[in-house]
Amino acid sequence: MASGGRRRKNTPPSPKNKSSLGTVTHSITSSDPSSKRTFLKNHLLITPLVILLLVALLFLSISSNTFPAIRVRNVPNRNYAIEVVNEFPHDPSAFTQGLLYGGNDTLYESTGLYHQSSLRKVDIGTGEILAIHKMDSTYFGEGLTLFNDRLYQVTWLKKIGFIYDRNNFSKFQRFTHQMEDGWGLATDGEVLFGTDGSSTLYHIDPQNMKVLQKKVVTYDGHEVHNLNELEYINDEVWANVLQTDCIARISPKDGVVREWILLHSLRKGLLADRRNNIDVLNGIAWDKEKSRIFVTGKLWPKLYEIKLHPLREQLNVNIQDICMPPRFQF
Repeated sequence: MASGGRRRKNTPPSPKNKSSLGTVTHSITSSDPSSKRTFLKNHLLITPLVILLLVALLFLSISSNTFPAIRVRNVPNRNYAIEVVNEFPHDPSAFTQGLLYGGNDTLYESTGLYHQSSLRKVDIGTGEILAIHKMDSTYFGEGLTLFNDRLYQVTWLKKIGFIYDRNNFSKFQRFTHQMEDGWGLATDGEVLFGTDGSSTLYHIDPQNMKVLQKKVVTYDGHEVHNLNELEYINDEVWANVLQTDCIARISPKDGVVREWILLHSLRKGLLADRRNNIDVLNGIAWDKEKSRIFVTGKLWPKLYEIKLHPLREQLNVNIQDICMPPRFQF
């Protein structure tokens, strides 16, 4: 503004702005040098204040509805890598479909494949099969959970399941359920949670196997398909996702995936040891008393005890690309 004033100081003001421009010209052309310095100082201070005021007004003019969207987009996803604490032997012929901790360093395991399906109790340290029930050849064993000292097991492609006495596998009864198929089972001690290979998480009454409610499992607004083996851990349902090395940590209240656990290092290690016959990651067991997590896979020769660590580096791929494949059709 001051430099502009100098260019106009000897130019007569136009009739349109005569009164205002005349006052400014008079101030600049005053013979008193101190007046010039005062004018320059005041105008140099006013200029940045005006600019700041305009910026503030522009910022405030943005709709307040924009702010929540900006904050959501800037919140980083919380994903976890794993640390292997212990490795244990696991039957490499076991097509693991259900896994849970049985106490006293034992696991209960449901295995699949026609003519090979079974329910078994296994010693964690040695991998020894302590007890086994071989299923009829027409059944393909799937998910497994323990509720009130009874083991609940579902089967693939049939809406049929079995309830066993945990201490005597020969004592069992049959039930039917309302899921589209039988894949995974878990429990919080009050209801059963079930999956059928879709994006649906079922809440089931263990007394009559009726569906109480369904939740569509989503992440970032997209459905998470291929939900497989389940485990209930600290108010979350953890789910293997078929065809991936990922575990989804799901809120059973709304079906939203809170975090992802990435276990790709386990497969890489097995393949590096030339274990080329392994199938997919499947099987999560939780020792609540000692806060231990165990995982394995179908036809895997090892059972792993793992710990979680938050990822400190941002992924160079989208989580949807590695953990959320399209729904698998059999």
